[in-house]
Amino acid sequence: MSTQALASFAASLQFEGIPDHVVNRAEDLFLDWIGSALAGKGAHPVEAIARFAEAMCPSPPDAPCEVLISRARTTPLFAAMINGASSHFAEQDDVHNGSVFHPAAVVIPAALAIAQAQGSSGKELLTAVVAGYEVGIRVGEFLGRSHYKIFHTTGTAGTIAAAAAAGRLLNLSEEQMLHAFGSAGTQAAGLWEFLRDAADSKQLHTAKAASDGLLAAWLAREGFTGARRILEGLQGMAAGMSRDADPAKLTDRLGTRWALAETSFKFHASCRHTHPAADALQAVMREHGLHANQIERVDALVHQGAIDVLGPVSDPQTVHQAKFSMGTVLAMIAKFGSAGLAEFEQSFNAPPIAALRDRVNMVLDEEVDAAYPMRWIGKVVVTTQDGRTLSGRVDEPKGDPGNTLSRDELLDKAIRLAAFRVGATAAEISALAEKVWSLPDVEHIGALL
Repeated sequence: MSTQALASFAASLQFEGIPDHVVNRAEDLFLDWIGSALAGKGAHPVEAIARFAEAMCPSPPDAPCEVLISRARTTPLFAAMINGASSHFAEQDDVHNGSVFHPAAVVIPAALAIAQAQGSSGKELLTAVVAGYEVGIRVGEFLGRSHYKIFHTTGTAGTIAAAAAAGRLLNLSEEQMLHAFGSAGTQAAGLWEFLRDAADSKQLHTAKAASDGLLAAWLAREGFTGARRILEGLQGMAAGMSRDADPAKLTDRLGTRWALAETSFKFHASCRHTHPAADALQAVMREHGLHANQIERVDALVHQGAIDVLGPVSDPQTVHQAKFSMGTVLAMIAKFGSAGLAEFEQSFNAPPIAALRDRVNMVLDEEVDAAYPMRWIGKVVVTTQDGRTLSGRVDEPKGDPGNTLSRDELLDKAIRLAAFRVGATAAEISALAEKVWSLPDVEHIGALL
């Protein structure tokens, strides 16, 4: 059974069996996650979830787990919940192309909470993170494109991924891990409808995926049972959530293909579906020395998934909704050369941005759609006010494994994210980066800040 094979892998994974390049990538993804989590500080939906957690479980200062945005201490469940919410707000957390899944926002909060609660080693934490990524990415690929059209894969596959990471740290047996997956899968949820209303639900998706995965693993350790075929069973996740599920994807080269190493860093502070076109427009602007006021029209040639997710956002009302507006992102690229946190906060609805936003169109492109989701090709056609037609293309957006961020770039990104809401100083992040990049030598995981 495919679910059984995944559970066996997650329960038996050992640090010594993980290649060095995968360990190094996991360290980089961990640092990238920290910056994203700190950038969620002060955001209304994140702080609402944090207040809920405090109301449900007022915690003494010696509670074991850390809430990054406040540096408060709480229980593992609520630390996973709050950190999961905060790390997905700035839209700068990592993404795996093939599964269209953001692993860090759900895997690392669950793993870090349990590691801090039981004083796990750096090697144990990294092993759990790798287990969560490998499981979650394959579940996302298994559920397929039809799933993503309606469901936010990070909330669904992410619940299983968090259970895998938490279960590895709790030393679940293969049988217990299987039950953890069953309990995680029956809780898995997350619908895209929130985008139409600029609702706050996206933070609930990652908060619940991280904490529900932790809950499922913890209950499994207590003997709580779950469905054995929660993924491929007759009334399992695929049956209810997908029309094109492929069970072979669940065990694709499991243990030899390290999907974590395929995960991309996000360069722009927006939905990943906007990034390929943003990079392509940047290339056109640089090559031709264009200014925003010279642009008459931009056609972004995209895959169907981009249209499904971004299409409902035509007139963004909030900063977060604007990050799912192709027109807003490309207008910022044209006007400022970048689409970062500051640009969104200060200018997402400024008249020049709104004016150009309305002249951006998404057009389904056969080549781009055929390549998706394994490759996210970026293509744009720019029409200038003097009648020129200029084309741009990128085959690997900035941040993809073949066009990745260096450690210096990752550190710079983490410092900028942490500074955005005054979550941590540059000196603190620099010191923390050194610790993260030597996690295998850490005997006991304590507070990060």
